[in-house]
Amino acid sequence: MSELRIVGLALIIMGILSFSYEGLISYKTRDKVIDAGPVQVTTEKTKTISVPPVLGAMCFIGGVTLLVASVKKPGANPA
Repeated sequence: MSELRIVGLALIIMGILSFSYEGLISYKTRDKVIDAGPVQVTTEKTKTISVPPVLGAMCFIGGVTLLVASVKKPGANPA
């Protein structure tokens, strides 16, 4: 597989995942509030990153473009 096809497929997958998760990526972090010897108190916070749908569409279209560009044309000399 050529590099253009690999990058194109990766962009298409990222675009589809962006649409399937509705543009929201969430993750959890843990912070220590109190650390006094054997006593530890932690908090868990959920943070959300919003991905605009335009970015997912751009990834998808860019991936399709790279896949089309990587197709060898008939009669062309291989490099």
